[in-house]
Amino acid sequence: MGDLATVKSEEIQKTQVDPETAEAFIAEKKIGERIKRLRLKKSMGLVELGRHTGLSASFLSQLETGRVVPTLRNLARIAMVFSKDLAYFFEPEPNSLFRIHRKRERVRLPQTGVEVPSYYFESLGYMVPDRHMDPYFAEFLPPTPGMEAKAHMHPGSEFLYVLDGELEIRHGDHQCTLESGDAVYFDASTAHSYLCVGNKPSRAIIVTMHQAPPPLTAPLRAVNTTMPPRVLPGLPAKAGNGEGPESK
Repeated sequence: MGDLATVKSEEIQKTQVDPETAEAFIAEKKIGERIKRLRLKKSMGLVELGRHTGLSASFLSQLETGRVVPTLRNLARIAMVFSKDLAYFFEPEPNSLFRIHRKRERVRLPQTGVEVPSYYFESLGYMVPDRHMDPYFAEFLPPTPGMEAKAHMHPGSEFLYVLDGELEIRHGDHQCTLESGDAVYFDASTAHSYLCVGNKPSRAIIVTMHQAPPPLTAPLRAVNTTMPPRVLPGLPAKAGNGEGPESK
């Protein structure tokens, strides 16, 4: 009888996942490292991430170093803060994407790095893993004491379309005010900021694209150095510096 029980116990063990194998599987996904990369990419500290997720800074630190394994609930909280789907931590990007983002499911987050936020934003693409652009809905609040238009920059380019209200955009040395229906496209690697300039909130759709915009310089043209350029009658000779209207 004892031998039979031993055999059954060994058979059960063979059909169960070995704890060490499970730990190795989790470690292979490098969930903690992914969380840390997302946090540092947003220039966010552990304390700030803790405020958004309801998790303590010490617990988040243990997650990033692999000393504890996150539950799906905690991992979902972290994923939503960074506009990521849970699949980001486990699966590669699917071949065909189709994701719906319901208004009731979106998370409203404040401007980071300031005491008094000047705007709130909602990700419109958090369910798409490894996306090449990030669309947002943003609401900019009328100025109040202590509010600042903190400039920021990031790789790639950015597009903004004003839905309503008045919004001041600062981009490097440029400054302009946009109204409802106006749009702007710019290089996001230059410091830029936004500020509502009306008495009512201004709302906008913002799309940030990860790929850097192509240079605006015209391609070099081959020049024949053995013969002078031929000028057709009636047409003035050009300077031949390769500049076009877009480079002015």
